[in-house]
Amino acid sequence: MDNSSVITMFTLSGLHGITNYRVTLFVLTLLCYCVIWLVNVTIIVTIILDKTIHEPMYIFLCNLCINGLYGTTGFYPKFLIDLLSTFHVISYSGCLLQGFVLHSSACADFSILVLMAYDRYVAICQPLVYHSVMTTQRVCVFIFFAWLIPLYLVFMGSITTARSRLCGSHIPKIYCINFLVGKLACTPSIANVIIPAFNYTFYFLHVMFIAWSYMYLIRKCLISSENRSKFMQTCLPHLICLIIVVVSLLFDLLYMRFGSQTLSQNVKNFMAMEFLLVPPIINPLIYGFKLTQIRNRIIQFLSGKRI
Repeated sequence: MDNSSVITMFTLSGLHGITNYRVTLFVLTLLCYCVIWLVNVTIIVTIILDKTIHEPMYIFLCNLCINGLYGTTGFYPKFLIDLLSTFHVISYSGCLLQGFVLHSSACADFSILVLMAYDRYVAICQPLVYHSVMTTQRVCVFIFFAWLIPLYLVFMGSITTARSRLCGSHIPKIYCINFLVGKLACTPSIANVIIPAFNYTFYFLHVMFIAWSYMYLIRKCLISSENRSKFMQTCLPHLICLIIVVVSLLFDLLYMRFGSQTLSQNVKNFMAMEFLLVPPIINPLIYGFKLTQIRNRIIQFLSGKRI
């Protein structure tokens, strides 16, 4: 019988050696997770309840916050359990599910950020046709595909990983991802190379599109003080969020493939957690403080006034 027939559990090695301070880590992690829920739910509820800001930019922002909650839910509950446990294991199906959630959330981030970049491009560069281009029906279609495409692409990668025959059960990380499960395959699979390569290329093009749109926007804004004001008010938060997401993911992806194994386990864990910690907290805070309408609605709600 092949070894794949008896592998039902994976071991996670990232939390070895934390016995003396695992309670402290648990409290800090739980606090971070609560903050993530607080700031994202605040933005989501504010946008849903206030009909005056039911505009494309805010609808995309609402979906970005929902995706932040979706991605972190795939990591933090299991991580919190592991912090209080002496055995760090995950079931085969749980590993594939966690990998699917984390991958699809990261991809959906880029899809939604592309929509936000396109929305700002039309608003600033083609303001006269903005409302005819960004109609309610078209925005709904954009959002539908922004979720469908990442889920479909990652699902295909997960199916390919699930069909691989495995000859190992050790994951050298604090969570599961398809790349590491695929490395346990007894024989290399062409599909395990082609599908991730396609996905990486597809979302690299997303980043290139956003970069091109912002170079065009910056050039356009330099000749108009009104456009400069629009850019600083609505585009700058989006640009900061994009940089945070890209840098956070690159840290982990580049280290996972090319990084030195001499780094301490704590540094490895921080790099692995960065895209699950920094963007979900910083993104809604940036928009909450920078976008005047969001900030005013939150202040009104906290002061007891009706939205």
